[in-house]
Amino acid sequence: MTAVIHEQQAVPQPKQHGKPGGFLRHTNIVTGVVLGLVLALVTYAIGGLLVPWGTENSNFLQVGESALVAATYTAWVIGFMIGIGAFAGPIRWWLGHDLTHADAEYLAGKGQGRGKYWKYTTDHKVVGIQYLVMGLFLLGFGGLLAMWIRTELGVTWAEVFDPNFYNSIIGTHGIVMVIAMIIIAAGPLGNFIMPLMIGARDMAFPRLNALSFWLLFAAVPPLVSNLLLGGMRDGWTAYQPLGTQAPVGMIGYQVCIITFAFSTGIAGVNLFTTIVTMRARGMTWNRVPVFVIGILAAAIMGLVWFPMYQYSQVMALSDFAFESAFFIPQNGGSVWLYENLFWLLGHPEVYVIVIPVTAALMEVMVVFLRKPLFSYKIAVAGFAGVVGISSLVWVHHMYMTGWSPAANYPFMLSTELISIPFGFLVLVMLGTIWRGKVWTRLPMMCVYALLWNKIVGGITGVYLSDVPVDQYMHGGMFVVAHFHFMLMGAGLFGAMGAIAYWFPKMTGRMLNERIGSIGLWLSFFAFQLTFGSMFVAGLQGQPRRVLQFDDAFNVSNWLSTIGAYLIGVGMMIFLYAIITSWRSNVIAPSNPWGAKTLEWQTATPVPLNNFPVLPVVTSDPYDYGVPDPYLAIEKKLSDENQDTKVGAR
Repeated sequence: MTAVIHEQQAVPQPKQHGKPGGFLRHTNIVTGVVLGLVLALVTYAIGGLLVPWGTENSNFLQVGESALVAATYTAWVIGFMIGIGAFAGPIRWWLGHDLTHADAEYLAGKGQGRGKYWKYTTDHKVVGIQYLVMGLFLLGFGGLLAMWIRTELGVTWAEVFDPNFYNSIIGTHGIVMVIAMIIIAAGPLGNFIMPLMIGARDMAFPRLNALSFWLLFAAVPPLVSNLLLGGMRDGWTAYQPLGTQAPVGMIGYQVCIITFAFSTGIAGVNLFTTIVTMRARGMTWNRVPVFVIGILAAAIMGLVWFPMYQYSQVMALSDFAFESAFFIPQNGGSVWLYENLFWLLGHPEVYVIVIPVTAALMEVMVVFLRKPLFSYKIAVAGFAGVVGISSLVWVHHMYMTGWSPAANYPFMLSTELISIPFGFLVLVMLGTIWRGKVWTRLPMMCVYALLWNKIVGGITGVYLSDVPVDQYMHGGMFVVAHFHFMLMGAGLFGAMGAIAYWFPKMTGRMLNERIGSIGLWLSFFAFQLTFGSMFVAGLQGQPRRVLQFDDAFNVSNWLSTIGAYLIGVGMMIFLYAIITSWRSNVIAPSNPWGAKTLEWQTATPVPLNNFPVLPVVTSDPYDYGVPDPYLAIEKKLSDENQDTKVGAR
């Protein structure tokens, strides 16, 4: 047999201009913040000189100030992105200086130690850690606002906060927690774990991956600062035309959502492209891990529906700052347009939050039960059904508005129908647990917490989908309890389980499960107290978004407030477990759980290129209890060799 050996040719490299990394060697989060603040202050100063305050008409002062604040926030976002280095790539391309291999390695953070986490770094693992830290910060800030709300409601017939500031706390808490819950699983795990799970070396568009995170970072300060500028007093929905009557703090919310929508859109395109085009050889669609399917489903919903939310805020900002009339009825606008645009995303975002954590805990179950999913195909059908029907349910948020009453009952039907594919997911999880021998660890405990909260939230959601019931419950605390069981009860406890499961791979350390379990169960039982009491208050008729109540609701409010503070204590304990374990706990082996998916088959900490050799997939990832055919062949050959040796003797 003759073999022809071809000399391996080196890949041609463009000319290296300066040191690897170029301009990005001098940028980091500090330069981003400084340049963002400088550009914002310069814009405000120059704009203040150009705006003829109050000289045109009695309303020009307000309009001029609003336009100036909008320009200042926009300047902050642009200045920060320049300072962090987001535009270095396009400028280099325009100058004809293509990236060399050395440039790409510098961008990925090679040899930069911990400093890479504070820079515009393209390595998907770094971006995943950045998302994790940002998600934890947002959860902490949103939780602090929740404590303020419950403090006010726990005090009978007294004002802890000014009513306008209290309303601003409610609105800011709502949107901060929605953003936090959208990113807390899909952000860190979708970026860090998903490429490893499909056997890829990185995301499809590494520089866009970094762009998506830093756009999120730039969106947060405008949202937080709204509390200093009068706040957003109309709830997280910011219904129009009330929004145009708010203080200029409303602009911070609008700029945040517009910027965050760009972030999610870029991230969604990247996740979708990576999953579709970069799976390892042999990873056919029936071998794709279920977590990857969940991330794909969330990315599709975000790509389709998040632009609707963005459009609503672009038009609302135009009405607020430039006197357009998209949503102002007396000038020919339509409030129905805003509500439809808002809820076209406002309800699918529930599934954008819940679907990834559900899929993540399905991965957890098969490992800690050592058995395949009850039905992989039914799980995939459930995800697909939720994605499809989620586009047909938004109007149930508008039953009481008077918009198109004839549409109420068709949308009542579609809302009830979505419980079927969602029920598929619950049944798959229950079927997997059935007769399983459980390895009881912290991630598996979170599976039980998620299932309980999802069932409670799902059943109460069926009630609220019915028009007659919603007419009674609308605007009450029953609704608040329901959506917290879904968004926090399922979303947050699911994220806790997913983080605990993949913590060893992401950090190289084992999570302290004793402390983490205390935080989990304290938070779980406190959660039942907090929002179970709200169900009772809602059935009694207590309205939401009201500062003071009749004495009939005192007991429910006191119990909810006590429970809320206990949730805060439990979350702080869980956070303490994360921080202390990350810093000093036991070093994690490559595969501490004995899992079969690809992310556990590479070294810990994960090398820059993920895999020394790209893997080839030969079976599905859940064949627990099924003999490996290759191991069987090896054993047979070994036995035959042993028999041969014995015969020779």
